[in-house]
Amino acid sequence: MSWGAVAFLSFLIAQRLSELVIARRNTIRLLKDGAHEVGVEHYPLMVAMHSAWVLALVFFGWDQPVHPVWLALYVVLQGLRIWILMTLGRRWTTRIIVTDTPLVNSGPFRFMPHPNYTLVVAEIIVAPMVLGLWWVALVFTVLNALMLRHRIRIEDGALRP
Repeated sequence: MSWGAVAFLSFLIAQRLSELVIARRNTIRLLKDGAHEVGVEHYPLMVAMHSAWVLALVFFGWDQPVHPVWLALYVVLQGLRIWILMTLGRRWTTRIIVTDTPLVNSGPFRFMPHPNYTLVVAEIIVAPMVLGLWWVALVFTVLNALMLRHRIRIEDGALRP
C-alpha cells in the first residue's frame, strides 16, 4: 500500500463528494429562483463517466507511488478550481442551469469561455499521472472529450441564443 496514493485518492474523493453537495444545493436554489435546466439527458452518462474515472484511479492507483511533479501540478490546478468556484459562487453547479442573469465575465471567465471544463480536462489527465496511470489519463481524456463536445454545444446554445 502506498500511503501517499491513499492520501491523494482520499483528498480527491472527499473533494468530489463535497462538490456534489455544493452543486446540489446551488442547483436546488437556482431552480427555486426560476432558472431552468437544459441537457438533462446526458447528465447521468457524465456522472457515470466521472465515477468510473475515480473508481479506476482507486482500483489501479491505491498502491502506486506518487509522482511529485504531477502532484505539484495537481495542487496548482486546485488553485484554479478555487478561483472558479469563488467567481461563480452560488451559480456554480455540475448541471447546465440557465438563469435570466448576465453571464459571468470576471475571474477566469475573462480569459477563457469555459474555465471549469478546461480545469476538468487538465485534472482528468493530471490526477492519473500523479499515480503513473497514463492509460487511465488517455482513456478518460478521450471519453471526456466526447462528453464535452456534446455538453458545450448544449450549454452554448442555451446560454448564447
